[in-house]
This record gives sequence, C-alpha cells and structure tokens, in this order.
Amino acid sequence: QVQLVESGGGLVQPGGSLRLSCAVSGTVFAVYNMAWYRQAPGKQRGLVARITATGNTNYANALKERFSISRDNAKNTVYLQMNNLNPEDTAVYYCNALIKTSQLATNSDYWGQGTQVTVSS
Repeated sequence: QVQLVESGGGLVQPGGSLRLSCAVSGTVFAVYNMAWYRQAPGKQRGLVARITATGNTNYANALKERFSISRDNAKNTVYLQMNNLNPEDTAVYYCNALIKTSQLATNSDYWGQGTQVTVSS
C-alpha cells in the first residue's frame, strides 16, 4: 500500500526556518509530480509549490522568495525548505504526489496526513 509520510513540522519563531520532508512508502512504478499544499484555519487548501520528475518547479507567487522545493528521485522524497517564516505561514502542510503503482495501473493522486507548522514567538 502506497503512503506519503511527512516529517519536519513543528513550532518555530518568526524569522526562523524549517525543512519538511515527504517520502513515498510502498512499491511504486513511477512518481511524477510532487507538491506541497497548505491549509490555515478557516481557509481553503492551496498550492505552495510543485516539482516535476525532471525538476521543473512552480510556486505560489507570494512564497517563491522564501520557500524552495526539491526532490530526491532515488529516495522518492520531496522536500520543502521554508525560510524567514512569519505567523501567516502557520498551517497544516500536506504532501501530494501523482503516482503510478504498477506498469498497468493508472496514475493516482496521493496525499500525506499533514504536518503542522506553527510560527509564533
């Protein structure tokens, strides 16, 4: 069974940094786009950043200067480096990946369980 396992969330002071990780567990045939979304209390879930299997990236406009997405294809893991965090970045961060589990399977969307990031002094 394929799962996305996230780690790296927590409490950080304003101006601090965090690095989130998300690893694909289970047997897969291919992992295509991987992404991070976030959802703050009372708000809709929105895209933070996305990275293709070949390393092309796109970001939410307001986050591009502070956040950086990367991936290790050998480990089927995606990372989100977050710098100069502010309280408005407080949210649950979700990992997302488009995965083909076998050669004959269709591509399916998978989500992690979410990791809380709290920015507060």
